[in-house]
Amino acid sequence: MKVLKFCPSCGKQTLQWDQEKKWSCPECSFTLYNNVAGAVAVVIRYKDEIFLTRRNQEPKKGKLDLAGGFVDPKESAENTCKRELFEELKLDINIDELKYLTSLPNIYTYKEIDYNTIDLFYEYEVTDKFQVDMELSEISEAVWIPLKELNLDDIAFDSQKIFFENYLNEFI
Repeated sequence: MKVLKFCPSCGKQTLQWDQEKKWSCPECSFTLYNNVAGAVAVVIRYKDEIFLTRRNQEPKKGKLDLAGGFVDPKESAENTCKRELFEELKLDINIDELKYLTSLPNIYTYKEIDYNTIDLFYEYEVTDKFQVDMELSEISEAVWIPLKELNLDDIAFDSQKIFFENYLNEFI
């Protein structure tokens, strides 16, 4: 992890990382917590196929990913699903049709900083396959994959790999 050294309160180079969840300054008693961030991932499903995107940016550029993202302050997880699916795919969903499935911890490394997340997984069934405008910056490809052909080595994040191991066994 990229190490923070200078205390934002007193300015001294005394900030110490506890190797788990907080930085603290012994000089002025300042504490900075690295709390868990909420994130959503949505399995968009049409019959026996799921919709995945290929990441167009780090981390895990080039790997397959579920649509989703981080929960904003004062936003519910369901509203995050709606916002992210519209931002990424221009897909306007009815949040009443989202089905919550499970949650899993994950580590999202961005610019040398590890962010601990709790990934909330949802399923959203569609009645027709759709296409995505590929000019969107966050994705380089959008694919429908039959569940039987899903290769877990192609999936970007560990939490999603674990999720799909269980999803393929329990939900199909």
